[in-house]
Amino acid sequence: MNRSIQSGIFLVTFAVFAGGCNERARYDAEHQAGSNPPMPAARSFLTPPMQVPRYVRWRDGDAPKVADGLKIERIASGLHHPRQVYVLPYGDILVAESNSPNEEAVTTPKQLIAGLTESRSGKKAKGVNQIALLRKRAGGSGEWDKHVFIEHLHSPFGMQLIGDSLYVADTDAILKYPYQSGETSISARGIELTDDETELHGAPVGLAQDRDGGVVIAGDVGNVVWRVTMAGS
Repeated sequence: MNRSIQSGIFLVTFAVFAGGCNERARYDAEHQAGSNPPMPAARSFLTPPMQVPRYVRWRDGDAPKVADGLKIERIASGLHHPRQVYVLPYGDILVAESNSPNEEAVTTPKQLIAGLTESRSGKKAKGVNQIALLRKRAGGSGEWDKHVFIEHLHSPFGMQLIGDSLYVADTDAILKYPYQSGETSISARGIELTDDETELHGAPVGLAQDRDGGVVIAGDVGNVVWRVTMAGS
C-alpha cells in the first residue's frame, strides 16, 4: 500500500478515535434509577462517546485511606497489572500479574481503534504474564522479597491451592501445578485440565474448592460457573 495512503488512513482513524474520546457522556445521578427513569433519544455515532479511565500508578508515599484503627503498608511495588492476591499457608502471598497476550494481529481499522482505546487504560501494555510470590523476610525487618513463582503464562487470573496442587485460571486453560510448601518457584510444566474453548465457555477467571474436592470455576462470559473434578472432567 502506498505510504501516503497508509498515512491518510492512520490520520482519519486517529481523528475518529480522538473524537469519540473527547465527547463526554452526560449523566444525571437523580435520573439513573427509579421505577420509570427517562430514556434518552436514540442517536447515531460514527464512534460512540467513550470515557476510558487512564492507567495511573501509585506515586511514592501514596496509599489508600483506611478506617480508624486500621493500618496499611506497601509490601511490593513494580507489579505488572496485579489481578488477584492469594494467601498461601504460612503467610506467603501469590499475585497474578496479568497483561493482554497481544496475540491478535491488527488488520482492520476497527482493531486499530479498539487497541488505541484499550491502551489508554494500560490494557495493551507489554509486560509479563506470571505469578509472583511475596515472602516476608526473617528477622522481623518488615521487608518482603518478591520471587517469580510461575512464568510464561497466557494471562493468569484466579488461583486455588487444593492439597499439594495449585490450580491457575490462565484465561485459555485451567492449569494444575505440583505445589510444595517453602518453594519460591515452580519449574514443572502445568497440566491442562481443559483447553477446549467451547468447554470453557469463555475465559476462566476465578477458582475455588467445593466440598467434594472439585474445582469450581467462574467464567467471564455469561456469568457461568462450572466444575472440574480431579480427574479433569
